[in-house]
Amino acid sequence: MDNQMTRRQGRENAFLLAFAQTFGELPLEQALEDNRAYDDERPVDDFGASLLRAYYDHSAEVDDQIRAHLRGWTMERIPRVTITVLRLAIAEMLYGAEHKPGVAINEAVELVKKYGAEEDYQFVNGLLGSVARESGLADEETGAQEAPAQL
Repeated sequence: MDNQMTRRQGRENAFLLAFAQTFGELPLEQALEDNRAYDDERPVDDFGASLLRAYYDHSAEVDDQIRAHLRGWTMERIPRVTITVLRLAIAEMLYGAEHKPGVAINEAVELVKKYGAEEDYQFVNGLLGSVARESGLADEETGAQEAPAQL
């Protein structure tokens, strides 16, 4: 990597690798190693790798958070892009080193706007806002609206 990438780019590259991982069974560390060796266009930096590890280390808890905030939906019905964004954002909010839920929520909304279905950003914003509030992480900076988590 030539220059240090922005946090936004680090999140996006981590998302792209996490999304690719939903199609295969490659262990995370091998996927990270392969990414760094072969993907000059979208390398996952240390920040992105820490987000991925936070999710993989706490995947059961993260998925439990998602299930707890779904209203009339199952995880299996959520589009793959959206569930991947949710998983990384919740891992960042609850287990990441920086503990900036507002940033994690806003970045997740931007990712799902870029890669997801047209209206999924509202669902992501509402669900992540609920997780932040119920986890005691919400403040004026979260940007999350009081919206039910429905697609």
